[in-house]
Amino acid sequence: MSPTPLQPDACTKLDFALDAGIAQRAAIGLVVLATDHTIEHEWRQLLRQPGVAFYESRLANSPDITPARLAEIELRIAPAVDLLLPGEPLDVVAFGCTSASMVIGEEHVFARIREARPGIACTTPITAAVAALKVLQTPRIALLTPYIRSINEFMRDYIEALGIAVARMASFELADDNAVARIDAHSLCAAIEQLARHADVDAVFVSCTSLRVASLVPQLEAALGKPVISSNFAMAWHTLRLAGVDNSEPQLGRLFAI
Repeated sequence: MSPTPLQPDACTKLDFALDAGIAQRAAIGLVVLATDHTIEHEWRQLLRQPGVAFYESRLANSPDITPARLAEIELRIAPAVDLLLPGEPLDVVAFGCTSASMVIGEEHVFARIREARPGIACTTPITAAVAALKVLQTPRIALLTPYIRSINEFMRDYIEALGIAVARMASFELADDNAVARIDAHSLCAAIEQLARHADVDAVFVSCTSLRVASLVPQLEAALGKPVISSNFAMAWHTLRLAGVDNSEPQLGRLFAI
């Protein structure tokens, strides 16, 4: 027997209440490069605090990591930020490319973000890394990158101009972002351990949001006795602090205990 069709006015209107949603403590916007395999995966491990949520927008880019290709990204930043919860409040916007942040310039990146979100707090991987290294009180670092020589040298000079000495530097010298994301944990740990053993190194900074380092940090720090940070690791920490989330989480690494 077929059910009796509902009359047009037969649907009951229900009462409801609204709460603050999943971002009760902090709503974070994240701009991710189209070629990035890693940052969202690592941030899901690091940004698990109750009431904290992040929302991603992808930005078109070339997989070739060269200064010319990185500079092209600047004009695409504001349109990508526009796609992050339009009309809804955000606390912070993070731009997810270390090398592009330096080639374009941090202040230029912030200006492009604020074209879409006026006055918002901003960070980049290099902004966050420098803030982290200063908080950790580690004035001499080893720099590990996947980049080609011209970007490595530019990055070293950029970091040193901000008051942090690059005592050691090593690179996998890859120009393809898709390949960078597949460098395995053994290779990363071996490289970090090799750099950290030098007495003139206070901490190791692993630069590039595609490198999978965040989950390795606790075991590396325990073995080496020195802080280890990466682009994604530092930017997750800095974004939380800018949003007013100050949980001490030493199980994630020394930086998150601060």
